[in-house]
Amino acid sequence: MLMIALGTRTLILAVPILAILASPGSAKPYTPGDDAVVLERLPEKNQPSLTELKRLRATLLAHPRDLEVATRVATRSIEAARATGDPRFLGQAQAALNPWWTAADAPAPALLLRATIKQSQHDFSGALADLDRLLTDRPSHGQALLTRATILTVQGRYKDAQRDCAKLLPLASALVTATCLAGARSLNGDAGSAYSGLTQALARPGEAAVVRAWALTLAAEIAARRGEPAAAESHFRAALALDPRDSYLRGAYADFLLLAGRARDVLPLVANDTKNDSMLLRLALAEQVLPEHAPAFATHRTELSDRFAAAKMRGDTLHLREEARFRLEIENDPKAALALAQQNWKTQREPADLHVLAKAARATGDAVALKTVADWIAATKLEDPATVALLAGTAR
Repeated sequence: MLMIALGTRTLILAVPILAILASPGSAKPYTPGDDAVVLERLPEKNQPSLTELKRLRATLLAHPRDLEVATRVATRSIEAARATGDPRFLGQAQAALNPWWTAADAPAPALLLRATIKQSQHDFSGALADLDRLLTDRPSHGQALLTRATILTVQGRYKDAQRDCAKLLPLASALVTATCLAGARSLNGDAGSAYSGLTQALARPGEAAVVRAWALTLAAEIAARRGEPAAAESHFRAALALDPRDSYLRGAYADFLLLAGRARDVLPLVANDTKNDSMLLRLALAEQVLPEHAPAFATHRTELSDRFAAAKMRGDTLHLREEARFRLEIENDPKAALALAQQNWKTQREPADLHVLAKAARATGDAVALKTVADWIAATKLEDPATVALLAGTAR
């Protein structure tokens, strides 16, 4: 089984290909107290994988230590999290692995899925510990290398990530390897050649649709950061044609459209996925500048405020970036936004995390925070004109 990864989400390449979202919904993954708890009634008739998951969970209930069944339940639960945008399925995945969740000697399949779930919960150190343990015994485990490269990229450890990506050359397809490498190289002063190598790999025929969608999404993000909006839009649209349900992709495209002042185009991307905090935030950001959507904006603003308050009561820190944007761009509270963005930056160092930190720092005039942004750009040679403009005070 091989997965592919983008940002903080991981795709599991199996039959069929699956995916997990780092922050796909409105709450920290919930682990039910017993198997009888109804999480949500879903349209199983239209989603055969959910019917299969239900059957597998019944089998696992009778044989809770059957590793093969447990890993299938965990994998299918991860697929359901992607298909529905509901993070509670990640709780089902964790529950399936309960016999091995804290075991130091957990078997490789359980270690891999355990790391994947921890990654989705932003427990990056825990995920890395599991992956390091797995790779010590199996240094050529392609999925573990790819997942570790993803986490290292999120942490800004680009050279380490590239080393893991390079080890994929004999283990994965040219497009998977090129996309893994491009993710780290594009953030470390090599965006031009990373983009060129990625688009060349995309030009070759073949590869599964979900792999191409992953690669196209990254190509779009690199093009957008480099100030090439036409190319970025072309890549986003091609990716959506291949995988229209992908929440990460739709969120990235929505951010691209919002930055371009195209709020109306955001609505159809996110309006039907408001259980997902990230999608609801982007919907509210779009509605905020569309006068005819003022009533809906007021409702969604209140709903977001309630969700973030509930997350705080739970001690849930999965959505710090989103809350920072909410405080800054909707609530007009730059001081609170900066505190959230700084807390988020301690664990996540993707371009979107840096951008919200820069925006909040500029809004508050905080010289120390602005220096943090400037130092990061200088140290990594990040090519991101929008964030540089914030530093210079020339962004709109």
